[in-house]
Amino acid sequence: MQLIRRNRILRQSPAVRAMVAETMLKPSDFIAPLFIIEGAGIKEEISSMPGYYRRSVDLTIEEVNELWALGIRSVLLFIKCKDELKDNKGTEALNEDGLMQRSIRAIKAACPGMVVMTDVALDPFSSFGHDGIVEDGEIVNDATVEVLAKMSVSHARAGADFVAPSDMMDGRILAIRTALEEAGFTRTGIMSYSAKYASCFYGPFRDALDSAPGFGDKKTYQMDYANRLEAVKETIMDVEEGADIVMVKPAMAYLDIVREVADNVQVPVSAYHVSGEYAMIKAAAKMGWLNEEKAVLESLTSIKRAGASLIATYYAKDAARWLKG
Repeated sequence: MQLIRRNRILRQSPAVRAMVAETMLKPSDFIAPLFIIEGAGIKEEISSMPGYYRRSVDLTIEEVNELWALGIRSVLLFIKCKDELKDNKGTEALNEDGLMQRSIRAIKAACPGMVVMTDVALDPFSSFGHDGIVEDGEIVNDATVEVLAKMSVSHARAGADFVAPSDMMDGRILAIRTALEEAGFTRTGIMSYSAKYASCFYGPFRDALDSAPGFGDKKTYQMDYANRLEAVKETIMDVEEGADIVMVKPAMAYLDIVREVADNVQVPVSAYHVSGEYAMIKAAAKMGWLNEEKAVLESLTSIKRAGASLIATYYAKDAARWLKG
């Protein structure tokens, strides 16, 4: 047998494989989502996300410092709003001394170099659990966008580096960019959830923040998972309206969308390795059906290989440790 090309030559040892690897993960690729609650000294495990926690601000700061030491350079903040503060107007979302605003200030004071990204959506603050204002059973677009723009300015005023609108309302990127510019926050970035699908994989996240919709579902604003071209259209529009980073969510079941988006825009693409994807690996590892570390690193590498520059993942801390060996 005489061969001209032997492809296995480039796979013959760990050193050779590392030398020619096309995709390399590093801790700075990761965005670490953080769930924050009121109080002090509080750390609550999320039952549907084993090993992941809601923390009070003081313990969140400790977590941020640990993430920084591991080489992770960005966090994405979510807050759990008290039920008595929820309404249909997003009132608490605009509170300059609200939990989100206080958390931003505290994190930036404790770890100034950390890139702080903030969730911009009304579902944590809504008495209906929806991402927008509800009128006669309908999630209304334009009134919601007005609140989202004010919310973004409030986060920027508190010190957020990026606001991350996750609502999927039409026109909110232009409205947010305009509001930030008019308020003088010309250095505040926008990471837009541009292709966010109506997915069953968000279940554990909604447990974490008690933000499940009180009626119906989110299919009138989040995307139909059967669609591909719509994702490209939505993303291009967000870039044209001023998004600095675009996001595909979820990641694992949507790697084709990550690649499609990356091929069509000239801004960084992020992908969200969501709570359900985290929970599935955790469950399989607990049963002994797969090796958790190997499954996570393979999964995250596939997301980056598909075209994501950044990956929001609940495995950020673990993956950073595993990568350091």
